[in-house]
Amino acid sequence: MTSRILLAVAGVAWLAGGQVVRTGDPIKRGLTAADFPRVQKLAEGVYSYEQLRSAGDEQFTTVSLFVTTNDGVLVADGQGSVAETKRMVDEIAKITPRPITHVVVASDHGDHTAGNSAFPHGVTYLIHPTSKAVMDAGAWKGAAPSHLLVNDRTILKLGGREIHILFLGRAHTGGDLSVHLPAERILFMSEAYLNRIFPAMRSAFPSEWVKTIEKAQALNVDRYVPGHGFVETPAILKEELETFKQAIVKVIAEGRRLHKSGVPVETAVTQASFGDLEDWTIRKSQGAVAIRRVYLELDGKLPK
Repeated sequence: MTSRILLAVAGVAWLAGGQVVRTGDPIKRGLTAADFPRVQKLAEGVYSYEQLRSAGDEQFTTVSLFVTTNDGVLVADGQGSVAETKRMVDEIAKITPRPITHVVVASDHGDHTAGNSAFPHGVTYLIHPTSKAVMDAGAWKGAAPSHLLVNDRTILKLGGREIHILFLGRAHTGGDLSVHLPAERILFMSEAYLNRIFPAMRSAFPSEWVKTIEKAQALNVDRYVPGHGFVETPAILKEELETFKQAIVKVIAEGRRLHKSGVPVETAVTQASFGDLEDWTIRKSQGAVAIRRVYLELDGKLPK
């Protein structure tokens, strides 16, 4: 099956009784690699792009967003390799002849930036200073391409459309940016929102992450788009954002319980129990990482 544009309500797997399958696992949703990439039209000129990725023996989606205008295309987050990002660029070209002019580095992690060289030469990157430092030390190696720094809020006017690039606070990476389309009431949250994906915290700021999500929830938004996990209907995505926030709260509480009991961190990572999060995608690889990060926060050892 080749990729296709889906209706905004498509792509949701349903049980026989009419209940949506709330999971980040494509297998449990009856999907295979042949169903990807998936492009969903969320509003006029606004699309989500889901590509299947592997984490050990588990699979889940990495999500990008792109906005088409008469003056060019803005892409929020690339994909995890040059081949994957090139495929996204090619899929965008099937929808519009307009060139990609802007790329938002909403997450600086490799699964969202490793393929950035596939974007056309001369695009302008919008990036938080924290993420720019990461990219300068790695992918850009100090020779940053054309870019605009986003410290708090940058309003981009492209082809008559107003696009807000927001820094709502430190979350998954520390330089987390969101893309807000106020007219369409859409917010792409990148890795600040993982839909039914266990809270991955290798570079996270756990308690600040909760506050960042709360700021997003306070915006006038109908559809919150995650950086991993499936793109669902607006109502489901809003529910799942709250579910994900509570998942982070649960992880923090478990780390705090173990820390308060004096359990050494290397013992804590084996003792931690996350209740209904135990069957969430990538819990196996990310549970110990999350406990270690919570311990660092409690010990005051995270970057200021």
